[in-house]
Amino acid sequence: MKNCFAVLLLTVIIYVPLCFAQNELHHHHDASEKLGTVSFPISCAPPTQAKFERGMALLYSFEYETAINQFEDIQKKDPACAMAYWGQAMSLYHQLWDRPSKADLQRGADLLAKARSLNPPTAREREYIQALTVFYTDTGKIDHEKRAEAYAKAMDGVRQRNPQDREAAVLHALALLGSAPERDPDLVNAKAAVAILNKLYEEQPDHPGIAHYIIHSCDNPSMASLALPAARQYSAIAPASAHAVHMPSHIFARLGLWQDDINSNLAAIQIADQMATMHIHVMHHKMHSMDFLEYAYLQIGDDAHAEAEVEAFAAIPESNADPQFKDYFQLHRALAPAMYAIERRQWKEALSQQPAPNTPPHVQLVAYWSRAIAAGHLRDVAAAQDALKHGDELIEATRKGDKPYLADSLKDTHDVMQAWADYASGKAPEAVALLRSVADTEDKVGKGETDLPVREMLADMLLEMQKPKEALAEYETSLRTDPNRFNGLYGAAQAAEMTQQKDKAASYYAQLLKNCDGVHSDRLELSQARTLLAAK
Repeated sequence: MKNCFAVLLLTVIIYVPLCFAQNELHHHHDASEKLGTVSFPISCAPPTQAKFERGMALLYSFEYETAINQFEDIQKKDPACAMAYWGQAMSLYHQLWDRPSKADLQRGADLLAKARSLNPPTAREREYIQALTVFYTDTGKIDHEKRAEAYAKAMDGVRQRNPQDREAAVLHALALLGSAPERDPDLVNAKAAVAILNKLYEEQPDHPGIAHYIIHSCDNPSMASLALPAARQYSAIAPASAHAVHMPSHIFARLGLWQDDINSNLAAIQIADQMATMHIHVMHHKMHSMDFLEYAYLQIGDDAHAEAEVEAFAAIPESNADPQFKDYFQLHRALAPAMYAIERRQWKEALSQQPAPNTPPHVQLVAYWSRAIAAGHLRDVAAAQDALKHGDELIEATRKGDKPYLADSLKDTHDVMQAWADYASGKAPEAVALLRSVADTEDKVGKGETDLPVREMLADMLLEMQKPKEALAEYETSLRTDPNRFNGLYGAAQAAEMTQQKDKAASYYAQLLKNCDGVHSDRLELSQARTLLAAK
């Protein structure tokens, strides 16, 4: 990589004392900060080089607030540094999380206009700025998806014209993930991104973005195991980032490695709490880890710790939520008790879920989704139909709201609710067909890491219909995409028992007990497993 304004082309290890950060960014911490290794030469004043690479390391680990603070600090000290403005605009575009608000889109466009007006002296810098400008242009005329695709294409051009620039390749891979079509069963963008990243990982295994985006690329059933080396390494690359410490748990959850999942998220919460003392908004990071913790505890039958997470969610004042992540805060607080009830098969508790007042429609939908599933299991026709009716109204309200794109992602939610309403009404064949259709797609693209597998729901339904042979086939398929789930293992064991496959039943019961070893649990399923194995 050539840069006539760079004195030296060197890899800067972002290992900066946080007392430095206190002086520069008005945050305070006594420990050291380790964020990984980044080499991103720029033509700005030499003292800004290490600061810029720190900003990029933060950005690569999605520590957006701290990253934008760093780039703003560079701008103040070197107002002619065009890449400082580019860095701020990059920090406003959370490619794998959410869509920028109208205000942030305008702010990003203004920042990039300023960057262009400074006419940076290197073609490479001008290319980075122009590529991102594509995303922030004509935001009122061109929809988000097309602008994201255009940015990915532009970054591909930057990568091709700068073949020695690893950072261009990393950012192109991220752009591919950020522009991936919703629920693409062929995972075209994910496969293209990981092909780029795997080569880079061999060359620079301590780069935070490379390891991070390998995990995101492989965050699906068919590819998850490929990311296990990167997952095991990422938290050591950037231990000062709450998100980096959490991210390995995406792969651990996919692979059913529950204790690894728990350890990652306990550590991530500790880092988030430390960051909060520095007045950094990290509640969204913390809640994300709490969500993973609750789910993992439920998979090992540790209901006491899972319930503690539910109570912790409820105890967090809404005023603590990061303003831009308020919906996210509300959604997770609604999901926590619903998942706690459903995973424990407490159908009356799941049926009693109440929509959170003064929350967006998609948040209120959680209660009706829970009710629909519970009503189906209880064969409560009126409750199931009522849940479906309210659910459809809320999905339509979402479509008419300020985030209409969310409604498209709720189609599967509707179909699951419809299936359980059909089942409650005695339309079992229709219910089975609908769940199977949703499950077939979900098997390829993957569910959310802490969601209920639809194929497991299908197996549950078939087992209730006294079709254990069919149920066992579905449980086993579900366990291949979502291994080591408590209810998947127990359901498979039950179905195997009912089909006189005692050895297979014993194998599933044994795996369930192994997963829950050392946990004090009152689950009757575990008592049943012990009884069967003792009698064998």
